[in-house]
Parts: sequence; C-alpha cells; structure tokens
Amino acid sequence: MTTEIKVCMGSACFAKGNQENLEYIRQYIEENNLDSKITIIGSLCENKCECGPRIIVNDKEYTNVKTYDLDKILEEVK
Repeated sequence: MTTEIKVCMGSACFAKGNQENLEYIRQYIEENNLDSKITIIGSLCENKCECGPRIIVNDKEYTNVKTYDLDKILEEVK
C-alpha cells in the first residue's frame, strides 16, 4: 500500500513553514529508502489558513505542523 502525503502549497501554509516541511519530508523519504512506499503531492489552498501549515497523510489531517512534528508523523507511515 502506498502512503499519500499531501502538502498544502497555498501561500499562507507555504509562508508558515510548509516549504521547510516539504524539504524535510523529501529528505526523510530519501534517507529511509521509502520512494516506493510514499507519494508526495501538493495541494492548492483549501481555505484553512488559520490552522496551517497543513499536511494530510492518507486523509488524516495534521495542522500547525512544524518540522519537529514530522518525525512522529512519518514514523507512523513507515
């Protein structure tokens, strides 16, 4: 089963940290050889800017995500 990680690329989420989060996720996938298990996609703004940066993993939404939150989130899908 492939895990889908959707990263909001709307301007608010991007400015609040999803640019760094996206790079962190890419690096994590590469370092853990998860290329075949995880797909990253970007999404346009969904008008939930107040709770950004947002990341959705297999339909589970994470809000106010900082890079230090990502290890825990990514370990769940590993």
